[in-house]
Amino acid sequence: MSSSTPTDQEIAKKARKAGIASFIGTTIEWYDFYIYGTAAALVFGQIFFSDELSSGVATLLAFVTLWAGFLARPLGGVIFGHLGDRIGRKNTLVITLVMMGIATVGIGLLPTYAQIGMWAPVLLVFLRIVQGVAVGGEWGGAVLIASENAPKGKGILYSAFAQQGSPAGNLLSTMAFFFLAALPTPQFMMWGWRIPFLLSGALVAVGLIIRLKLEESDAMKAVLARKKTVKLPIKEVLRKHWLLVLLGAGALPLAQVTYFKNTFALSWATSELGYERGTFLAIIAIALVVQFIVQPFGAVLVSKIDMRKAMLLMIVPELFLMPAMFFAIRTETFAIAAIGMCLATIPHSMFYGAIAGILARAFPANIRYSGLSLAYQLCSLIVGGGTPVLAQYLLNSSGDVTGVAVAAACYAAVSLVCTLALLKRTGYDPKAPSVAEKSDADELALEEAEAAAERDRRTPGTEDGPRSDDTPRDRVHA
Repeated sequence: MSSSTPTDQEIAKKARKAGIASFIGTTIEWYDFYIYGTAAALVFGQIFFSDELSSGVATLLAFVTLWAGFLARPLGGVIFGHLGDRIGRKNTLVITLVMMGIATVGIGLLPTYAQIGMWAPVLLVFLRIVQGVAVGGEWGGAVLIASENAPKGKGILYSAFAQQGSPAGNLLSTMAFFFLAALPTPQFMMWGWRIPFLLSGALVAVGLIIRLKLEESDAMKAVLARKKTVKLPIKEVLRKHWLLVLLGAGALPLAQVTYFKNTFALSWATSELGYERGTFLAIIAIALVVQFIVQPFGAVLVSKIDMRKAMLLMIVPELFLMPAMFFAIRTETFAIAAIGMCLATIPHSMFYGAIAGILARAFPANIRYSGLSLAYQLCSLIVGGGTPVLAQYLLNSSGDVTGVAVAAACYAAVSLVCTLALLKRTGYDPKAPSVAEKSDADELALEEAEAAAERDRRTPGTEDGPRSDDTPRDRVHA
C-alpha cells in the first residue's frame, strides 16, 4: 500500500469528524430557522402588525412572513449550490452560517409596529428572506460534507449526521421559548421573545470555529483536482437531471410535516384550545426528543435492507398517524396529545434521516450540491412554508381541524408515490453504487486509462501509440 493511501482507521476518523462538524453546524442553522416559526406562532402577529387586525388574521400574516423564508430557500440553493459545486463545500458552508447568524440577531433587535409602523413587518420579511437564502444553501452542503467523507458504502448512514441537526436545533429553540414562557405576558412580549434570537450570535461563533477547521470533502477535492467543475451547475442539473429534481422534491413533503406539528399546532392549541404556552411547548419538546432518538434508525434501516421496503415501512404508517395526531391534540389532554404527537413523529423522522443520503446518491459529484439543494428547496418553497398558512386557512374557513388532518395525509401519499419512483431510477440496493456514482467511477476510470495511454505514447519505443486492441475504453471495460 502506498504511504499516501489513507488507512481504514484514518478514513473512519475523518468521516466522524466531518459528521460531527456537519451535525453541529446544522443544529445552529436550524435553531436559527426554527425559532422564527415558534415566535411567529406566539408573538409576531401581535407585535409586528396593526392591533386593528383580528387575532386569526394577524397570526395568518405572521405565518406568511414565515413562508417568505421558504420562498427564498430555492434562491439560496441555486446560489450556494453553484458556489459549492465550483469552489467547494467547506467555503460555502462558512458563508451560509455567517449570513444566518447576522439575520437572526437582526430579528432579535427589530423595533415593533408600535415603534416604526409598516417598516417593522417590511424589515422582518427582509431578514427572514436572508435566513431563507442561508438555510437554502446550508442543507445540501452539510449533507454532502458528511456523506462524501464517509467510508465506502456508508454515505446514507453518515448523511444522517447532518439530518440530526434539525431535531436538535428545533429542540433547542423550543426549550428556549419553554423557559421564557414562564415570564409574565407583558415582559415576554416586550423583550423575552428576543433572547433566543440574540443567543444565536454566540452559537454562530462556536459553529464558525468548528467549520473553519473542517476539511473539504474527498469527492469535491477530486472534482477540483481533475478540473471537472461545471461552469453553470444549475443549467446542467435542469438540462440532464430535471426529472430527478422533480421526483426528489415530490418525495420530500413528508419531511415538511413538522410544520403541522411544531408551528401550526402550537398556534392552534394555545389560541383556539385550552393549552398554556409552556404546556404545549413541553409536548413538542417530548416529540423532538423522540425524533432525535429514532431518526438515525431510518438511515440504518435503509442501509441494511432493500430501500423500497424500508421506505414503505416509514411512509405508509404516516397516512394514518398524522391525521390521528390532530384529534389527539383536540382532546386537550396532555398525555393523549403527547402520545399522539410522538407516534406521528416516529415514521416521518426515520424517513427524514434516510432521504438525504438517497437524494445525494442521485446526482453526479460535480453538480451534486446544486441538484440536491434544488430538489429539497423546491419542496420547501411549495410545501414547507405553505404548510402553516394552508393549515391556518383551512381552520379559519371551516372552524374545524379535519381538513388539516386530510392535508397531512395527502403529504404522506405524495411522498410515497415519488419516493418509489425515485428509487426505481437510482436503485434499491444500499450497498451498490447508484447510477450517478457508477457514472462518476466510469468517467474517472476512463480519464486514468487515457492518461496512461498518453504516457505510453510519450515513452521511448512506443511512438506508434497503443495497440489497436488495447484502447483506453477497452481497458476501462475489461
